[in-house]
Amino acid sequence: MPSAVPSTTPTQVTPTPVRGTDAYVLVGERLWLDFVNSDDATHARGEARRDAVETFDGFVSWLSAARVLDEERATAMLRRAQQQPTGSSAALHEARRLRNVLRALAERGDAPQERATQTAISEINRILGRSAGSRRVEPRSDGGFVRNFVTAGDVFAGLMIPIIESAADALVSGELQRVRKCADPRCSRVFYDGSRNGKRRWCDMKTCGNRAKAARHRKKVSG
Repeated sequence: MPSAVPSTTPTQVTPTPVRGTDAYVLVGERLWLDFVNSDDATHARGEARRDAVETFDGFVSWLSAARVLDEERATAMLRRAQQQPTGSSAALHEARRLRNVLRALAERGDAPQERATQTAISEINRILGRSAGSRRVEPRSDGGFVRNFVTAGDVFAGLMIPIIESAADALVSGELQRVRKCADPRCSRVFYDGSRNGKRRWCDMKTCGNRAKAARHRKKVSG
């Protein structure tokens, strides 16, 4: 009896599930600042520091949590990454490089002539200049809505567009003067200070703010 011939049908790989919004700390008040903070995505929750953009799957998961991608598009993007690993790898590399540029803008870009500002403007214009596609408002599975940028051509090229547009809005509206770095020296997060008096100090009162209050209390008690 002839032996069975092994199937040549390729194995279907299931994309990594997309994490929910509560899987990440989003305290920047602006999309581009939350992206800058993605290099420390869960540290404030008592977990080990983790870079959300360490892998392409992680990048897509973060974009979904930040409501840049809905679940359907996120899943489709993960499947496309399996089909085009070179393209997804290049997109991940660019995202990480642009994050460094945006961090420099957030930390040192409040003066128009700052090198960080000029570099960021150059990168922002480069990304916006190559964006070809359409912007649409689409319903989310949770009943809300999301604004999507649908690229024409390279599907990976549009992933950074909403983040870059958020940074561009900050430059145009003069918001950089209100961008702060958390006052906790152990925290690298940045945020937009929308308080009335402009004196917000902590990225999140539940974590860094409470740690500072506890430290002051201990110092007061110890005399």
